[in-house]
Amino acid sequence: MSDTFSFLLMAWMDPGLLGLTALGVLAGIYIGAIPGLSVTMAVSILISFTFAWDINNALALMVGIYVGGVYGGSRTAILLNIPGAPSAVVTAFDGYPLAQRGEAGRAIGLSTVMSVIGGLIGVAVLAGTAPYLSDLALQFAPRDYFLIAVMGLLLVSSLSGKSLARGIFSVALGATIGLVGMDMVTAQPRLTLGSMELLGGIHYVVVMIGLFGVAEAFYQLHNMAKVPVKQKVDKIIPPLSMVLKFLPLSIRTSIIGVVVGALPGTGGDIASLFAYDHAKRTVKNPTAPFGEGAYEGLVAPETANNAAVGGAYVPMLTLGMPGDAVTAVILGALVIHGLNPGPMLMIETPHIFWFTVGNLALANIFLLVFGLTGIKIFSKVVEIPKAILIPLILVLCVVGTYSLNSSMMEVYWMLGFGILGYWLKVFGFQMGPIILGVILGPLLDESYRQAMSSVGDRAGDFLLALITNPLSLVLTSVIVLVLLGNTPLKGWLVGRFQRH
Repeated sequence: MSDTFSFLLMAWMDPGLLGLTALGVLAGIYIGAIPGLSVTMAVSILISFTFAWDINNALALMVGIYVGGVYGGSRTAILLNIPGAPSAVVTAFDGYPLAQRGEAGRAIGLSTVMSVIGGLIGVAVLAGTAPYLSDLALQFAPRDYFLIAVMGLLLVSSLSGKSLARGIFSVALGATIGLVGMDMVTAQPRLTLGSMELLGGIHYVVVMIGLFGVAEAFYQLHNMAKVPVKQKVDKIIPPLSMVLKFLPLSIRTSIIGVVVGALPGTGGDIASLFAYDHAKRTVKNPTAPFGEGAYEGLVAPETANNAAVGGAYVPMLTLGMPGDAVTAVILGALVIHGLNPGPMLMIETPHIFWFTVGNLALANIFLLVFGLTGIKIFSKVVEIPKAILIPLILVLCVVGTYSLNSSMMEVYWMLGFGILGYWLKVFGFQMGPIILGVILGPLLDESYRQAMSSVGDRAGDFLLALITNPLSLVLTSVIVLVLLGNTPLKGWLVGRFQRH
């Protein structure tokens, strides 16, 4: 027990590790805030620099960048309606309307505190239930990932604004974009129109930057004469009463984040979508209508995507399976340094597990410190005249997209999606369902085909497995309940229940 405690506090007691963690968090916040500069890319670059380092120093810097980067995307999502990272897409739905009301300072302050709460809950779950969550993650078969993708697509009703029909069209468009490229089974080109450049598919970050960044910049041209809203930055730190008010919601969405994050191949983007939908369905009297500046719509995704960080470490450290793209890179770093991620890690090198737990907790403390500083300066971005701000946004979008793969073709695609997104916004379409489709389309396709292959392409056996396997039965039941909740049958059932 004493050894475990010393491993937990190792990063807290060593000045060098403290400094590296702090540097990582600070850098991660600003890397995450710039569209296109992904945390995955930053950690990947770090591996080459930290190859000769001590493993603890390398992990401290990587953990800091990871934690800071997941949070950093929320800043530009709130201020400019341009998510710096896919996990911050949902944050923009209510964060940006808050900034338009002049409450950017309070919104960023609240998102910071709630991100830290979510992150610490994720760390606590990682420390206490890692072996159990890893066992649960192992139980998920391809059909279960298919059901999770279906559940995600059902969120379209929460992200569509006032028109469900437009939302369904948007999510179908996004899924189609997500399926462009080489077929994973037959290796045949799919929806490429004969273009060699499209064989690798269209990166979802390119789509995100185009639809949110360029489209928003074009759309703002309609309001060039509009005076920028003066932001209230005198009350950045949210009052304790506000934090306590949203604490039950943040705990629930943090649990959603940890569980989704622990599923290999998912991450904070899917966790934030589920959390936002949960908030819409459970919060009866939000501070404002969802999508129009509800603080609940800000709290839910921010706690979930930061809690997903702790969840993503669960399968990586206990099974040797990455929870998301960043932990896949960190997994490679562990192997490079001669470690054996997986079931033997806890036996051969238990100090790495407990060091990581303590380091994640420390990174969240630094996130609270750095997240609540510089907000006054950062919020001034919204007050920059549009004649200056819009060209700056377009330049950042081009630089961020080009930095993904150093490809001008992706820049052209990004601009194309920006023009498409502009016209969709003009006609009242929401961008959220399109991104939802881009993210979930490939997961739906891959998991369904794997599930069908596992039963010899027999549809009857596939459907039977959905109700005979306990885990699949639970997920299928949730889907049925959600579908019933979106039909007139819900009112009839509720009325019957109340009469009895």
